[in-house]
Amino acid sequence: MNKVILKAQDLDGYLTEEDTGNIARMDGLYRQAMVSFNILNTGKSKQETRKEETRLIDLYNTMGNLMQEICRKEPRIQVYSFVSPQENHGEASRLIAKLRDIKTGRNEFVYYIQRAFEMLFNLAYGARTSQKNYLIVKTPVTIPVQNYAVHKIPNLDEQLSNSVMCVMLRGALLPSMIISKEIQEYSSSGYLTPFALFKIKRDDTKSEDTMEYILDLDRSYFNIEELNGKDLLFADPMNATGGSLVTIVKFLQSKGIKPRSIKFFNVISALKGSLRVVRAIENVTIYTLWMDPALNESAYIMPGLGDAGDRINGVDEDEHPRDMLRLVADYGTNITGLYRSQIRIIEETVLHR
Repeated sequence: MNKVILKAQDLDGYLTEEDTGNIARMDGLYRQAMVSFNILNTGKSKQETRKEETRLIDLYNTMGNLMQEICRKEPRIQVYSFVSPQENHGEASRLIAKLRDIKTGRNEFVYYIQRAFEMLFNLAYGARTSQKNYLIVKTPVTIPVQNYAVHKIPNLDEQLSNSVMCVMLRGALLPSMIISKEIQEYSSSGYLTPFALFKIKRDDTKSEDTMEYILDLDRSYFNIEELNGKDLLFADPMNATGGSLVTIVKFLQSKGIKPRSIKFFNVISALKGSLRVVRAIENVTIYTLWMDPALNESAYIMPGLGDAGDRINGVDEDEHPRDMLRLVADYGTNITGLYRSQIRIIEETVLHR
């Protein structure tokens, strides 16, 4: 079988000594937080609960300050709550809280994922230019004459027109469609990004320290010649270890592909995964709505939000995993209608391989 495999120890080899020390400090703080979790979960007295909640708030503030200090030294890690105006932080925090909540159902989860990636698009492109494009829109109002409205939007054509949407399959499909739709809406020509679809998974029978990332080229769909010199965009709800992105980019580089730039959009990114990505890939920038402090032994983000792919797409039957086109079909008419142009490009990419 035609597969590329990257191992966890290869990823850790990119980390600096300072990175390793910072990750260890963060792990120590999170272990203290887990002690508080256990106390809060046992339902002790109100007085003890309030005391532990205060301790937990202090710990999270300490961890947040440390992550902000680390990211300040690495401008290629752009965390929304670290770089946006203070008045915008509440919106991001509330949105992440809804996504984390075990009580948030699938439809509501998808709604908040859409909002999150629209915010991430603005983080990456919103303040990049003072030049404007003008939109002249015909409205439904016809009395006393046909009405039109004029709206100014940022002129992002030069930044958007070289983009290719790279999908790390399953949980990344809908987020990739959202970013592509934003590009289409902000382009004066309605630019539709090409799609490159990569079938990659990690071996969840292994621990975080021994994890393997497996890129299945036989079940991936892309024209490699179309990726050279392009701005490659990856959108994934979660960046836990960075392994999937690094595996794909290193494979492309081994084939002589030299992207002009790489942007990686995440709702939540773990500190360790963020550091691995920027150390391993020279011209990448991470845009993440929120940074979480730690990974557990299975390489899941803590506190995290569970399996984002399952919460977006529903859970596959083990013996009958859905292919790309079936996933699209299962989104339903509301999603497929909204992202009709993106779905057409995806179908062409899969069927005309």
